[in-house]
Amino acid sequence: MPDTQSLVKEFVLKLQRRKVEGSHATARQTAELLRSVISQQRVPHTNQAAALIEAVRSVGVKLVAANPVELAVGNVVRRVLHTIREEDLSLATTAIGGLGLYAVSDDEDYVEQDDQPVLSAAAVAAASRSTLRAPSLHTLLEGTPDSAAAPHASSSGGDSEGKSKSADRNSRTRKLKHSVIEAVNELIQDIDSCHDQIAEQAVEHIHQNEVILTLGRSRTVMNFLCAANDKQRSFRVFVAEGAPRYQGHILAKELVARGLQTTVITDSAVFAMISRVNMVIVGAHAIMANGGVIAPVGLNMVALAAQRHAVPFVVVGGSHKLCPLYPNNPEVLLNDLRSPSELLDFGEFSDCLDSGGGTGASLHVVNPAFDYVPPKLVSLFITDTGGHSPSYVYKLIADYYSAEDLVLEQSKHR
Repeated sequence: MPDTQSLVKEFVLKLQRRKVEGSHATARQTAELLRSVISQQRVPHTNQAAALIEAVRSVGVKLVAANPVELAVGNVVRRVLHTIREEDLSLATTAIGGLGLYAVSDDEDYVEQDDQPVLSAAAVAAASRSTLRAPSLHTLLEGTPDSAAAPHASSSGGDSEGKSKSADRNSRTRKLKHSVIEAVNELIQDIDSCHDQIAEQAVEHIHQNEVILTLGRSRTVMNFLCAANDKQRSFRVFVAEGAPRYQGHILAKELVARGLQTTVITDSAVFAMISRVNMVIVGAHAIMANGGVIAPVGLNMVALAAQRHAVPFVVVGGSHKLCPLYPNNPEVLLNDLRSPSELLDFGEFSDCLDSGGGTGASLHVVNPAFDYVPPKLVSLFITDTGGHSPSYVYKLIADYYSAEDLVLEQSKHR
């Protein structure tokens, strides 16, 4: 099995060279990499959660820096960090509950329970406070054995007892890692199944004889529309072509192949056609903490047109696209400038392009990849957990992320 460092370097290169792009692909591969990091990470007997958090955070900083545009990478890193904290808290709570049933004297060693996990510093402090309490009446009536009355083990028994404690300690050391790895596996499954879970909700939102407008190409949108069509809903789709990459042409072909009535329009025709539309359904690159959306370029224009004509603007996207950051955070790179060759032919315009050192007038080409759609223009988010209004996004963020992990660089140096 390749070591962790080589896996991290390989994935960093893929991100830097844009060999892995898109929220779904980057999120899934990030989760798989972090699962390997956690599996191979050696943790001490104490403060296991802190060791895992530091290992995941250090890798996460490198991944985010490799391509800051792919916000899904940072989302998954922060969700794994949140998972470690939650699993540690769960194990600590269970252990503290167990400690509350035993009274331990100050002059005797505490006999560790087989099913008790290693506690973090906070859990140890809470557990210590619990052991200082006087035994309850319930404990006395239940006849809990007094540790002082227990016979002392012989020297040979002590050796075997020491070996048993060591084996139990190693077993407990693996408990937190095992729980976290299981949670990461569930996260990977959620990422893989998000398209199907979102598509299951299509019949609740798309009705007979409606006209749906979308722009560009989104796998989530395609599955959503096809799911409604499979339920015998008859409707028409207007697809804005999504210049300059024209991903809408690909989506239109896919929809026609699935039996949907499809019409391709130019991006500039959106305002002219929006009055015929019942609903706008689009994908997203990221859903920000304030309910705003980072989406393919051109969608802000579509959202403004929808607002002007009172047409619902619906955004579909998996929960791995929920970003706990705000658009004005310095860690958020809102846009990515793509190659000018997508707009102009260098051969045809070579005589007027800016070469970098000349004087006089020259032609500049700007080719942004994304738009920012403010929350006031969004009617509804449909995720794998259901439909939510933009004002509810903060609640979803609180369920998936911890405040300590929002800024990875600062957390690293605390």
